[in-house]
Amino acid sequence: MTILVCDKVEKDYTLDSRRIRVLGTVDLTVAKGEFVVIAGSSGSGKTTLLSILSGLDRPSSGRVVIAGKDITDLSEDQLAPLRNTLTGFVFQGFHLIPSLNALENIMFPAELNHDPAARSKALDLLEQVGLRHRQTSFPEQLSGGEQQRVAICRALINDPAIVFADEPTGNLDSENSRVIVDLLLSLHRQRRMTLVMATHSRSLAGRADRIIRIHDGQIVGEERPGA
Repeated sequence: MTILVCDKVEKDYTLDSRRIRVLGTVDLTVAKGEFVVIAGSSGSGKTTLLSILSGLDRPSSGRVVIAGKDITDLSEDQLAPLRNTLTGFVFQGFHLIPSLNALENIMFPAELNHDPAARSKALDLLEQVGLRHRQTSFPEQLSGGEQQRVAICRALINDPAIVFADEPTGNLDSENSRVIVDLLLSLHRQRRMTLVMATHSRSLAGRADRIIRIHDGQIVGEERPGA
């Protein structure tokens, strides 16, 4: 079953009256439960593509469909609740709210949905990632690895159809990077969740079901590790 369709997506920016193409014509489909890595060097267009696929940014042309819903032409008011329920996003820079503790950061997306089980779901997630004892700690009191684990819990709280991760280990040392990767892949298997991740890490890409290679805004290759 296909859960994500990217159809002829292009992205242009205007700089000093010059039109700069960041993404060429990109076609991509992702199956439900698949772990797909978008691989490429810095500046290749990975983050732009991921932002468009997740609804954080809009394409200049083309269409994006998530779980059967065409999100391309939706207004921000229409898009915001869909982003909160259909997708989860794990950023390189964590993006936790400084004034909220770990538990409150995780609960926040569920509270936006008026979910009465927000607290119990957040506590269960903290237990899964080994951080229940840190539930009252604020982001500044957490290590980078702990902050990223909280961010992963926040991305999962609404049981999204698909989780996007943009260089989730980019700000971490090698040991914390290994822990975060193992955690993401363990949750991917346990929850049968669809995971689309941008990374330049070869070792991480090698654990994916499929690698989509991007260069200068164009898909230049695809491979299946171990196939």
